[in-house]
Amino acid sequence: MKQFGFDRRTLKILLSGYIIIALAGSLLLSLDFAHTKPLSFLDAFFTSASAVSMTGLIVKNTASDFTLYGQIIILILVQIGGLGYMGIGLFIYILIRKKVGFSGKNLLKESLVHSSMDGLFSFFKKLLLFIVIIEFIGTILFFLRFALEMDFGKALWFGFFHSVSAFNNSGFYILEDGLLKYRHDIAINLIFTSLVIIGGLGYFVIVELYFFQRKRLQNLSLHTKIVVFSTLFFIVFSTLMMFILEYSNPNSIGNFSFFDKLLSSYFTAVNFRTSGFNTLDVYYFKDASLFFGSLFMVIGGAPGGTAGGMKVTTVVVLVLYAYWSVRNGRVRIFGYEIPQETINKAFVIGVGSAIYIVICTILLSLLESEIRFIALLFETSSAFATVGFSVGDGGSLSLCAKFNPVSKIIVIIMMLSGRIGVFAFFISIFSQDKAIHIKYPKGRVNL
Repeated sequence: MKQFGFDRRTLKILLSGYIIIALAGSLLLSLDFAHTKPLSFLDAFFTSASAVSMTGLIVKNTASDFTLYGQIIILILVQIGGLGYMGIGLFIYILIRKKVGFSGKNLLKESLVHSSMDGLFSFFKKLLLFIVIIEFIGTILFFLRFALEMDFGKALWFGFFHSVSAFNNSGFYILEDGLLKYRHDIAINLIFTSLVIIGGLGYFVIVELYFFQRKRLQNLSLHTKIVVFSTLFFIVFSTLMMFILEYSNPNSIGNFSFFDKLLSSYFTAVNFRTSGFNTLDVYYFKDASLFFGSLFMVIGGAPGGTAGGMKVTTVVVLVLYAYWSVRNGRVRIFGYEIPQETINKAFVIGVGSAIYIVICTILLSLLESEIRFIALLFETSSAFATVGFSVGDGGSLSLCAKFNPVSKIIVIIMMLSGRIGVFAFFISIFSQDKAIHIKYPKGRVNL
């Protein structure tokens, strides 16, 4: 059965697939050749789930606690999560020239959030080409920068790893001390944010913008217009908010020059929305900044790409609905009217996301009573939106490293559900009610 255009059986298979891949990844990471220090299965599963969901929350240091083989496994999981395991499967089918059945095509469509099966293979082939090109360019740019302080082989590996990680919005890095020492480095800041923004736009938008530039499309679609304009707005707005909120904080950007304050605010704002890279110690952020960051992480990026969260399109539709409801007009933008089904779906996503986050935050606050509430809200929002930002454990790990096993399992569930989207997750786990043909009298409720 379908609900809001989603096939429940397909979504269940999609969710099950990511769980199986996460379990398989955890088994590989548990092998002796993959890690340098003792690693429990739960921590291996947490790392694997974080990678395949492209979150970036870590309970083990990726640089020091995993060998080169372990890092390669993590990067493969990130790439699988970014493209979707059905996309990887289709790529293999294309290589061996085998046909893909209807169920496989349907899974791929849901995985890539493509509107229909028409032109799906053509779209996917173009997408593969763009991903290879973008990650290759990112690798070269990172390599040129890291080559200034590393040998050739290490710089190349670091360049490739961080290019794939940044484009897929995963937040994983193999710099043992993180990115803190690069907070004033313009090249590192711009390369990371550019890759994160491109990946967060969504595959459909990337492909359409490419053909628009080549003048093969007369007009951009409504979806692309909303994504591009809302992305620009949220980046500018969140940069200004971080700049204002942390301007005088000596533990973050208070002692920076005006330009470095803007640069760090911009880097943080971009990664708040879709990824988890940080050049500042989030632990010292003001509570207002953490709350604001939680809201922006929940908003997330665009659908059909590497970003998580509610998605900017959902937020825009809800804001438009509120605006046009007050003006007593039909919901419209850029000369298009928004269908009622889209509005209903956005409403369900918004309410469902809020309830989901509240429940998980309360559960974590009960289980981790010694940790301040705002930090738990921030961590929950980060896991839900598959962002990876964290106030930290006081060292190089995420706050999750301090959690007990039950709390870690809750975070794992949030990360994996965030990979397919909260709406799709709810549809996949809740049973379909039988159709009821009874008509009820309308009642009036005062609001």
